[in-house]
Amino acid sequence: MESLAVVLLAVFSAGYLVLAGADVGVGMLLPWLGRDERERRLVIASFAPFFLGNEVWLVAAAGLVAGAFPGLEHELLAELYPLVVVLLVGWVVRDMGLWLRGRVDAAAWRAVWDGAVVAGSWALALAWGSVLGSVLGGGGLNAGSVLGLPLALVFAWHGAGFARWRLPVGLAGRAVRVGGVPSRYGVSAVVLAVAPVVAGVRLPWSGSAADGAGLTMTAVVTVVVLPLLVGAQALVWWTFRGRVESPSYL
Repeated sequence: MESLAVVLLAVFSAGYLVLAGADVGVGMLLPWLGRDERERRLVIASFAPFFLGNEVWLVAAAGLVAGAFPGLEHELLAELYPLVVVLLVGWVVRDMGLWLRGRVDAAAWRAVWDGAVVAGSWALALAWGSVLGSVLGGGGLNAGSVLGLPLALVFAWHGAGFARWRLPVGLAGRAVRVGGVPSRYGVSAVVLAVAPVVAGVRLPWSGSAADGAGLTMTAVVTVVVLPLLVGAQALVWWTFRGRVESPSYL
């Protein structure tokens, strides 16, 4: 059961970074992709149907860690507490920006919350990069933590690939290249999927696993939930597979 739980955690972690990494990356590039209010509304509409569902993968991964590897949960939170705080604050700020930007019809109001979307997205990307780099470096804050910036740029590259697929043809042209590098959604998805798997090799799974009953129950429930989550995610992506042409509820 321990091996099954590790594999499931790899699936959820990779799924979150690939799926949510797209909307985080688009948020990072919001000022560049959307030059005025109408364009920014279209940019946000490109990932609006997906971002809440994408976050479910992170919630599921956190629940799996808490249920199957409680020792690891305590160790990561204690050793990487500053990065976890940045991650949570960035997550809250980004989502607040998305929900609040359209509540008041005023340019100054929207500018504040668009800034929150951008700042929160960059905080998320940097925090996740630093967390993965820290784990690769042996745990705790270490030299590997500085890998946050390079991996944050991968998020932006990934977001550009997503925007290239979802935005109207005119706006999509801005996402063809990022920093001189052609955007390729499939390639960036592989990088983000492999990153947590490589980092996970350094973690002490056996020493942090729950007892037999707790581990078994968590793994079995997760196996049941996974197909439902994949099915729901596939339905959403199929429904909104075309290019966005009008603003969303956000």
